[in-house]
Amino acid sequence: MKRHFRVWRGDSSGGEIQDFDVEVNDGEVVLDIIHRLQATETPDLACRWNCKAGKCGSCSMEINGKPRLGCMTRMSTFEETETVTITPLRTFPVIRDLVTDVSFNYEKARETPAFAPPPGVAPGDYRMKQIDVERSQEFRKCIECFLCQNTCHVVRDHEENKKAFSGPRFFIRAAELDMHPLDDREDRKEYAQAEQGLGYCNITKCCTEVCPEHIKITDNAIIPMKERVVDNRYDPLVWLGRKIFRRDQLDGTSVGHGGIPSRSRSGENMAPSISEGVTGVAAGLSGAGARPPQHAPIGPDGKMEVAELLSQNAGGPSPFGDDQQFPLTEISYRHPEP
Repeated sequence: MKRHFRVWRGDSSGGEIQDFDVEVNDGEVVLDIIHRLQATETPDLACRWNCKAGKCGSCSMEINGKPRLGCMTRMSTFEETETVTITPLRTFPVIRDLVTDVSFNYEKARETPAFAPPPGVAPGDYRMKQIDVERSQEFRKCIECFLCQNTCHVVRDHEENKKAFSGPRFFIRAAELDMHPLDDREDRKEYAQAEQGLGYCNITKCCTEVCPEHIKITDNAIIPMKERVVDNRYDPLVWLGRKIFRRDQLDGTSVGHGGIPSRSRSGENMAPSISEGVTGVAAGLSGAGARPPQHAPIGPDGKMEVAELLSQNAGGPSPFGDDQQFPLTEISYRHPEP
């Protein structure tokens, strides 16, 4: 059927909304419609895209006023009589049509201190177990679509804040490194507060709402970072400890999670992890979570669907035991040898 679309056309000097009536088929997404417009009516329509699978973050745009990925927004989510309005990301300067200049984010990425390996531990010698990284692993799912950056009103409505504010994408980067068991920098919290503008964020959770990877940016990253900053700066017990103990005593010991004293992140305390880690069928698998892989439903013939024969975790064991025969051959479900 024909659907009515409104698409912003223009460049840095200005532009306008143009109206189009475009054919829409079942199962299509907004990016399909943009491609059809390019093929039929406006071959010069500029749009950034790459994977069309929701993993590259390139096709970020605003659809009916909400920041979304064009490749992940199905046309079936709109009413048949609803007009679909497509505009570029509002927070960043327009280059042309739906393409914006997001270099602000890459500048902030360069300013963020990188992972600092512990002294005396060479690359390749890092040893961590799944339980050590479960809290921070969520933030590695970020595809850098910058929808959270776009919707954050601190920079969206206040251009003057951009110099002092890094935004939610880089708050989760700071939080991830602060939670990393092998990162040797101790000032992630202080840097986030002093240089990244963590104090500007008033946790409205708008960044979490638009994240296509469903990362709980506010609850799991920003709020814990704010709490740790407050602990360091305003906790009366910490203040009293600084008055009572000498600086060299404070430098040697810090208060860990739950108020338990722990050695500062330097030297011997960055040795390989001694935590127990995950157990059972998921133990030892790269990228495996604490929850073991679940088998697919079994059909009336006692076999699984062919499409379901790929294990969720590469190299994982068969959910039915090592001697189970599957319809396909030469598929190994055994643990990799250490």
